[in-house]
Amino acid sequence: MAGPSPSALAVIRAVDAFIDWSGKLVAWTCLPLIVANTYEVVSRYGFNEPTEWASEVTMFAYGTMFMLGASYALLKGAHIRTDMLWEKFSNFTKGRIDLFAYLVLFYPSMLALFYFTGIRFLESMAINEHSANTAWQPLVWPFRGAIPLTALLLMIQGVSEVLKVWHMARTGEVLVQHEKIEI
Repeated sequence: MAGPSPSALAVIRAVDAFIDWSGKLVAWTCLPLIVANTYEVVSRYGFNEPTEWASEVTMFAYGTMFMLGASYALLKGAHIRTDMLWEKFSNFTKGRIDLFAYLVLFYPSMLALFYFTGIRFLESMAINEHSANTAWQPLVWPFRGAIPLTALLLMIQGVSEVLKVWHMARTGEVLVQHEKIEI
């Protein structure tokens, strides 16, 4: 059977490159996480002066990194899959299962996540929502915006994944072999 069309390959390459770039950009959010935790440990245990703000910086930075990194994890094949039965399936079957899952489960879920969290983000931004957990009271709405942005990035990467599994369902040929991520 023929390979995917040149336009499908161009879309796959463009989406994968964009998500790869965005994932590497998101990885930089680990810097405020490291700085806040280091400062807190030195302040708390070195000077017996714990901070109020470090836990919120840690929570917001980690949450942002975790959420926005989801599309990068999808690109790299790092999401959890039960291999017990999966490895025994043919590529045709894997492609059909994944195509069904993307179209029937993934996209409706991501659209709902985008819609409902987008509404909450806009409401939060409209009232200029601040955290009430500490006297520091940082803005919350930028972090609420990470959730619909996550859904959007996942849907963008989903386009590439759907094109890949559609080809696999038709031909049995795997277009992209994900890097194995060792934990």
